[in-house]
Amino acid sequence: MRKVELKMNEQFKYEAIKELHDHGGNKNRVAIKLGITVRQVNRLLKVYKEKGKAGFVHGNRNRQPVNSLPQELIDTIVNLYRDKYQGWNFLHYTEFLNEKENFKVSYGSVYKVLSAAGINSPKIQRKTRKERAKAKLRKDNPKAREEEIEEIVSYEIALEDSHPRQERAKYFGERVEMDASIHLWYGTNKSALHLAIDHSTGRILGGYFQKEETLKGYYCILKQILENYGIPYKFFTDNRTVFNYNRDNVKKEEKDVLTQFGYACKTLGIAIETSSVSQAKGMIERANQTFQGRLVNELKLNGITEIDGANRYLTEVFIPDFNNRFATPYKKSDSVMSESPDAEKINLTLAVLSPRKFDNGNSIKYNNHYYMAYDKNMNLVCFMPHKECLVIQAFDGNLFISVEEKVYKLIELEKNAKESENFDIKVDEKIKKKTVYIPPMSHPWKRALFVTHQEQTHQFHQYGF
Repeated sequence: MRKVELKMNEQFKYEAIKELHDHGGNKNRVAIKLGITVRQVNRLLKVYKEKGKAGFVHGNRNRQPVNSLPQELIDTIVNLYRDKYQGWNFLHYTEFLNEKENFKVSYGSVYKVLSAAGINSPKIQRKTRKERAKAKLRKDNPKAREEEIEEIVSYEIALEDSHPRQERAKYFGERVEMDASIHLWYGTNKSALHLAIDHSTGRILGGYFQKEETLKGYYCILKQILENYGIPYKFFTDNRTVFNYNRDNVKKEEKDVLTQFGYACKTLGIAIETSSVSQAKGMIERANQTFQGRLVNELKLNGITEIDGANRYLTEVFIPDFNNRFATPYKKSDSVMSESPDAEKINLTLAVLSPRKFDNGNSIKYNNHYYMAYDKNMNLVCFMPHKECLVIQAFDGNLFISVEEKVYKLIELEKNAKESENFDIKVDEKIKKKTVYIPPMSHPWKRALFVTHQEQTHQFHQYGF
């Protein structure tokens, strides 16, 4: 005869009914003891008389629930994660199973399946981290008391998770947090992802990849903000790296982000606030973590290994999807965004400004090349030696020069002449003559103004006044 094994609750119920059947007693007392009704006690007595101990085995034992996942699907979920989606957080993986792999499974089912297979999520919950830390302490300190282990682990976990909670800004555009995250986003080399997020809605306003944290990266996301949303009230960023560093005498102008970006913001009327405390800009820090957990895997899944493809996927696919999933609709929020400037002003405002002086040859040196100033009719304009000026490299790369109250076009001085009077066929001057576009002096392109701003900014961040 096959031996019948009961679970603990089944054994407890069996022994109480057996005792009642064999020796008699009060059925009400047994019902209270088992937490059931007298009617159920009578039913169990009948089961005991007919089937004995075997009657107390639950009828669903060893039967697969009708709502459980088929074993074939379980194997597919595990194999896909190990082969194709390894390292993804479970929620992100579940979304792609439903949207890309055409499986209709819940997050709870995926979590149970992967956990049963010995796979842990990269975003381990606090309770799981605590249990693992305890196990490690027990292994390293076998003689430690359980109370000591509990106290040590609780303190360490609480310290890791502690951060001040902040209220969100009231208005859209009131506070925009910016940062650059250096990470192995694609390919084999690390790069910098420049991001901007609105503190009120949690909406990503701009994103751009560069090999390093640079002025161009911040200019590109500022351009995205201006074109898509308007002029925000304030930027909040960190007080280190490119926004505040120890400058030297050979630092190039385009790398002096503190001055260049700050001057562009001053021109547009955007305030800048900085902080060296990462928790103060927790929203952008958290967004960086989410991007590292999701974007890296999606770039890898799509076979993107170069910067141009990464920027296209970032702006055309990932950021719109991120905003749809996690951000509050900004059009339903009260906004303090000012009207966006036109494309020409954006191009000229997001410029690299560099103070220079004309040399004895009526030229200036910029990026190891010599340039001369021309008016809109392409006539050479001459200046006295050592005349102070301001070189303007617009966002699109065009070069201009501001001298006192006028702006001129800069043309590179070639090492060799383009035409020879002795050997080349002469072209009619009327056909050869061209005009170039020179923007009006509506922008604050004055050398003295920029130099003053530059000195004040550096002095403030160096001495605090």
